[in-house]
Amino acid sequence: MSFRIHFQDTQSAARAASVALPHGTVNTPAFMPVGTNASVKAVWPRDLVDLGFRMVLANSYHLYLRPGADTVAGHGGLHRFMAWTGNLLTDSGGFQIFSLASLRTVDEDGVSFRSHLDGSRHRLTPESVVDVQTELGSDVIMPLDVCSAADVDRAGAEQAAEITARWAARAAARWRGGSAPTDRELWGIVQGGLFPDLRTRSAAQIRDLDLPGTALGGLSIGESPARFEATVAHTAPLLAPERPRYLMGVGSPDLILCGVEHGVDLFDSVYPTRVARNALALTRSGTLSLRTGSASLRDEPLDSECACAVCAAHSRAYLRHLFKAREIMAAVLTTYHNLAFMAALMEATREAIASGGFAAFKRTFLDGYLDRSSADERR
Repeated sequence: MSFRIHFQDTQSAARAASVALPHGTVNTPAFMPVGTNASVKAVWPRDLVDLGFRMVLANSYHLYLRPGADTVAGHGGLHRFMAWTGNLLTDSGGFQIFSLASLRTVDEDGVSFRSHLDGSRHRLTPESVVDVQTELGSDVIMPLDVCSAADVDRAGAEQAAEITARWAARAAARWRGGSAPTDRELWGIVQGGLFPDLRTRSAAQIRDLDLPGTALGGLSIGESPARFEATVAHTAPLLAPERPRYLMGVGSPDLILCGVEHGVDLFDSVYPTRVARNALALTRSGTLSLRTGSASLRDEPLDSECACAVCAAHSRAYLRHLFKAREIMAAVLTTYHNLAFMAALMEATREAIASGGFAAFKRTFLDGYLDRSSADERR
């Protein structure tokens, strides 16, 4: 991997950089759409390329269960299997350990769990998770970690961070031991809940492993915006500045721009595609419900400033009709628009950093976006 910082903002930690990976270069800050089951829902892979995305995320936990890493490998690896020509980052299953708590047991060696699909029993270890992602053919591999809830007490957050650090060391040993091709990368994950000293310790432990990139995990899971920003502001500067920084599970524009301000390079979330399927469009003037409110009845595009194919051809009223009629095309068109919105937001963010105007860009964007979003949610 080659990571280069091209522009550094003078008023914040924001930076415009590039990450060279086996399937092409990713210009950052960048958003990664999520393709949980080897598919970004309701959008063609070629459309993702046309929109400018060069990296997507797939879920190794779900692919391990169905269709199985061996099946994917037998079909030429995940890139060929899903017809994706860009880079792939696969998560480790750590978030599923958190979200499916009733189905799993965590111990020092790994995780035992029952499948949410059929109840079958499975075992994951730091080593086996590296092996699964290697078999899938991921460009960036994430180690097995323990994510704690937003309201976890100090003892629980400390235990989760310590297990995460020990598992990361085991994953690094497996990755460096020859089980993974040299062009696959293992990135570390920092945990520690909302406790600054635990975040500091976790960041030091992961940094000592000297991995090619670092992720900030355990956020955007229910904490307040103020606690989110305080934790990102504290932790991001502790991550190696000469390597990419990745904020896991963050996809709303306000939180992304917060992360960028504090020096984060990569983001991922199901947010833009999930809300699209639930009739919520992202626009420069905020979120727009296509089920309620008079604005969704207008004969105008979702966003008058958007140059995407959906806004060029279709009105809000038409999209509202599709959702009311429960037409599949409603999700297809709104998903395309929301991803076009995210791609344009990241491109504008990179340009603002390069021109030295990031602070003004962030302020102007959020002034319009948050005012309208709040109003829309009150309808």
